[in-house]
Amino acid sequence: MTRPARPAYLTAVQESYDAVAADYAARVKDPAELDPLSRAMLHAFAEDVREAGPGPVMDVGCGPGKVTAYLSALGVPVSGLDISPKMAGLARRAHPGVRFTVGTFTGLPCDDGSLGGVLAYYSTHHTPPGLLPRVFAEFHRALAPGGRLMLAGHVGDGEHLRPTRAYGGRPVSYESHLLPPDRIAGLLDGAGLTVTARLVEGPGSAAERASAAFFARKPGGPRPRTAEQHARPSTRPAAMDG
Repeated sequence: MTRPARPAYLTAVQESYDAVAADYAARVKDPAELDPLSRAMLHAFAEDVREAGPGPVMDVGCGPGKVTAYLSALGVPVSGLDISPKMAGLARRAHPGVRFTVGTFTGLPCDDGSLGGVLAYYSTHHTPPGLLPRVFAEFHRALAPGGRLMLAGHVGDGEHLRPTRAYGGRPVSYESHLLPPDRIAGLLDGAGLTVTARLVEGPGSAAERASAAFFARKPGGPRPRTAEQHARPSTRPAAMDG
């Protein structure tokens, strides 16, 4: 049986990130160096998936694994996935205590309903908009009922960027698609994922781009706690020593 041809955009993404892997890893910030709001969102996701607990977490498009390792240090049972073998290799060498594999968004290496969380952190913008429903449907397939998704990335008014060089002037052939936040939220909803929160940040300078983070969950499973329930003291009697 003949295997279907690999989409050209996937080849472009893999070859580009293989070419820039070392420069990218050297330039991208460690999560501890991010701005307070970005760190707070990662911490909120970590707490949410730890509390929900329906399964492990997969960081899709993990690059050199810095965010994956950060979540692991926060007590999240997480693994990383990237299309670039060189990126995955850098991640394994830098973070030997975390599992990293090579793969794509549309074929996550996990059983149906086996993940407690999916993190897509600045990694879906290379996917052509017409294929995002398939990507989000794959996230839905992989998540357990009640599983959480955090998706973050640059947003725009539908810009289609075609850079030729990046990360130290290395040649690249990938493309980037900057969609409006409402469209991304609508695509997540169309895939059966309930958006529970979103945060849109304007560009900090003329050289930066607007970004957005979306928190979503797959319906079913334990009901999420409300803010009031998080703040309410426990009524259970305290355990006594002795």
